[in-house]
Amino acid sequence: MPSFMKFVAAALAVAAPLASAQTYSDCNPMEKSCPPNKGLTESDIHFDFTKASGLDQWKISGGKVPTGSNGAEFTINKEGDAPTLVSDFYFFYGELSIEMKTSHGQGIVSSAFLQSDDKDELDWEALGTKGDTIMTNYFGKGDTSTYDRELWVPVSAPTESFHTYTIQWAKESTNWLIDGKIVRTVNYNDAQGGARYPQTPMNIRVGIWAGGAPTNAQGTIDWAGGPTDYSQGPYSMYIKSITVKNANPAESYTWSDKSGSSDSIKFTGSNAVSSRSTTSEAATSSSSEAASSTDSPSTTTEGTSSAATTLATKTSGSSSAESTAASSSAAGASSSGAPPQRF
Repeated sequence: MPSFMKFVAAALAVAAPLASAQTYSDCNPMEKSCPPNKGLTESDIHFDFTKASGLDQWKISGGKVPTGSNGAEFTINKEGDAPTLVSDFYFFYGELSIEMKTSHGQGIVSSAFLQSDDKDELDWEALGTKGDTIMTNYFGKGDTSTYDRELWVPVSAPTESFHTYTIQWAKESTNWLIDGKIVRTVNYNDAQGGARYPQTPMNIRVGIWAGGAPTNAQGTIDWAGGPTDYSQGPYSMYIKSITVKNANPAESYTWSDKSGSSDSIKFTGSNAVSSRSTTSEAATSSSSEAASSTDSPSTTTEGTSSAATTLATKTSGSSSAESTAASSSAAGASSSGAPPQRF
């Protein structure tokens, strides 16, 4: 089963029906020279989406995103709607917390995730027909040769109430937390020895899309819970706030080579940190507190922590798998029951 299904560029969301908005890369630095990523110079920043000013550092696509007492509103009224916010900055290790209420509705998907230009990715994804679980997932370098990384974790009434969904992202491990409690941990070495561990600067992408749209492959529709009935809408998700703790503030992040390794990222600008950090104190502190809650049955840890190894020596061994994934068709996924193609 998949994470974000068949997504394309946000700019195409209006031009193509259900060309959903979130997963894409304008320029992949592992394939060619690309401009530096605009960095986040603050180590801690909070966006209050109950106020219009909260959208100042965000790009809107795929529809309108009004603000109000429930925060930013992402609504599907008709086929083709996929309102999305994308941060105009990247950050590099740290913590993302999103105060969110997901949407109800068959085939409706509420998404919140981080993605880098080489398609490293850390996800939250909720289906409108699942009232007690939400999906966590990750991808490294856009590799979709397997779909064995997703994990559904329990959450209470996500379509009826706000919860705080947090990703603590560090060099050696990543934690997913709900309302301050760890529900999943992935270590660097769990992801093909680090070759598929997310480790490059990411921006933030949040939005809603109809996985059950009739234009989607059957595999996507089945995964999303069935066909979307637009007459039963509108379907809305809400985000009250987003908080980011950036472990490595900088005006920009420059890819010094095509390895896709965290060690290849250079910090630029007068506000750049003098020495890189692999995590943030806040993330470490929260992780320790959450880890001490041993009475939580939902906590899942995958593997054991391992020191980072050099990615450049790992990627070539997986290149054929990526090629296979890129060429697999959504129709084939539909007939086999496997998840549809990602971009």
